[in-house]
Amino acid sequence: MAVSNAVDGSGGRGSTAAPWRNWAGNVTTRPARSVAPASTEELAAAVRAAATDGLTVKAAGTGHSFTPAAATDGLLVRPERLTGVRAVDRTAGTVTVAAGTPLKHLNETLAAHGLSLTNMGDIMEQTVSGAVSTGTHGTGRDSASLAAQVTALELVTADGSVLTCSAEDNPDVFAAARLGLGALGVISELTFAVEPEFLLTAREEPMPFDEVTGRFDELAAENEHFEFYWFPHTGNCNTKRNNRSQGPAAPPGRISGWVEDELLSNGVFQIACAVGRAVPAAIPGIARISSRALSARTYTDIPYKVFTSPRRVRFVEMEYALPRAAAVAALGELKALVERSDFRISFPVEVRTAPADDLPLSTASGRDTVYVAVHMYRGTPHEAYFAAAERIMTAHEGRPHWGKLHTRDAAYLADAYPRFGEFTAVRDRLDPDRRFGNAYLRRVLGD
Repeated sequence: MAVSNAVDGSGGRGSTAAPWRNWAGNVTTRPARSVAPASTEELAAAVRAAATDGLTVKAAGTGHSFTPAAATDGLLVRPERLTGVRAVDRTAGTVTVAAGTPLKHLNETLAAHGLSLTNMGDIMEQTVSGAVSTGTHGTGRDSASLAAQVTALELVTADGSVLTCSAEDNPDVFAAARLGLGALGVISELTFAVEPEFLLTAREEPMPFDEVTGRFDELAAENEHFEFYWFPHTGNCNTKRNNRSQGPAAPPGRISGWVEDELLSNGVFQIACAVGRAVPAAIPGIARISSRALSARTYTDIPYKVFTSPRRVRFVEMEYALPRAAAVAALGELKALVERSDFRISFPVEVRTAPADDLPLSTASGRDTVYVAVHMYRGTPHEAYFAAAERIMTAHEGRPHWGKLHTRDAAYLADAYPRFGEFTAVRDRLDPDRRFGNAYLRRVLGD
């Protein structure tokens, strides 16, 4: 196993490791040491060594969470060697992968086997375990988050034991650990349900805010996957409807796809955000131009090429999960907030949906859900805007995304999640000494 600044490779004991930073740059942590295990056995040995030395343990993925969920001053487990597809079972419709496998690699490998996940988020840079553990989701009328697609997992617990978990084996741990925030142990392996690869037709279309919100229930019900982006300071939105197709495949043209996905969504948008940060008064005008820059288009391709897009402009984000019935009212209040305030918002607001699921800490646990995500360009003051938006979301019984900025604590979250106590009971049993704890988990789960 690879050990940073260590004197041996067996337990990972060594001097202070290099600082770790997340993707957005808003979280920095300095672990006592870090380790990059290449197998479950090496991971378990590292956890045992940390316990002997009295160190806490956290696993870090690619850092796409905006919260300090992976922060530690103890042992940091890095994912880069715990990767790869371990088994593909066509009969069972499953694929088993090592926890540090990037979603991009999983998707490409599944495509090579003629298989696909049913649903996914809009980027694929994260590790599978990081994405599952923080509740990464896409949008879907009937299909839920990545964690809800997990059928089994392998978990290294506080004493270095390895638990195999599924609906049949350790079912209470499985229910909690599919979306476990890293609080129950370190996931070493995940098994996902997959299906034969299919085609999706994406229809992207500008639409006025009033029309989108007026038709929201209709659009969400009529499409397998519906989402939209509202551009603050305007009445303009961009909608996206993804539905299964018989084909044939008709991906975006090379030039037109580059213009939409790279030039406009990344290159020009990066420049616009930088200008807006330097001259905030210019943002409303930039927003009006940006909201009209993306044109209507329709294309058909395999799922991961439709669900996901490159995201190179760095930002910070807060996202709340609301009861589906609260969507339109909350969006109206958010729009009114921007219009009456001095806020200058260069990033669009993203709106997605999910069906109810049965995971104790899923943001969609027990209720049909709408997600409302607010963003600010990295380096731009975001606190006042996020705080005002959060007041709207919590007034509508919102649940914050576990990997995105929020100020909620265990007292609020225990009321927001009917099965919160079920999760914390599993945590108390598996990790009574809080080997996998940190300040973020103390805030959101209690101690």
